[in-house]
Amino acid sequence: MKKIRIAGAVFALFSVVLGAFASHLLRTLLTETSLHSFETGARYMMYHGLALLLVSVMQIEDKRWIFRFFFWGTILFSFSIFFLSLQSIMKVDLSWIGPITPIGGTLLIFGWFFLLIKSIKD
Repeated sequence: MKKIRIAGAVFALFSVVLGAFASHLLRTLLTETSLHSFETGARYMMYHGLALLLVSVMQIEDKRWIFRFFFWGTILFSFSIFFLSLQSIMKVDLSWIGPITPIGGTLLIFGWFFLLIKSIKD
């Protein structure tokens, strides 16, 4: 599926761009903990971008649920971490976003579970 490939490439691209942004600009603006959290969000975005690229070429049927779980899980997980990490320099209380991170992580786990099941079945 073309949209799976595109989403994977976009996640990988954003991961590199955001990682460079963190290492060059944010290093001077964020605490060590916030910087580490931001880099975790970028790293997981890369992992799941690469996973989507891999899924796009795998010979398994009905990839839509794997795509949905990886796509929305990455959006919720990584972007909630980005916003939480940046709240100190944005001067906005975004602590309400905190519960979104584990929801995204759970969706990623479901994506890997579905990939495992599909790989065993097909």
